[in-house]
Amino acid sequence: MTTFLVVVLTALFSVTALLVLVRLYRGPSLVDRVVAADMLLATMVGSVAAEAAVNRHATTLPVLVVLSLLGFVGSVSLVRFAVRTEA
Repeated sequence: MTTFLVVVLTALFSVTALLVLVRLYRGPSLVDRVVAADMLLATMVGSVAAEAAVNRHATTLPVLVVLSLLGFVGSVSLVRFAVRTEA
């Protein structure tokens, strides 16, 4: 059961990351690229959390917190930059 779960999670996260990378490459505007980068970071957080849940350890919790804060601060700063350049 655990092996099947790992294979399914790996496939889902891989497909998600691939689709997000396509949007990051093709995105016509800056906002599309920012959303794609945020989604890629969320996919990374999800995959690290899934790995921690499958292996039943909490040693990667600080990594999850730092990645989440990085995504939040990065998104807010890029949106503020985009708003400032429009005005």
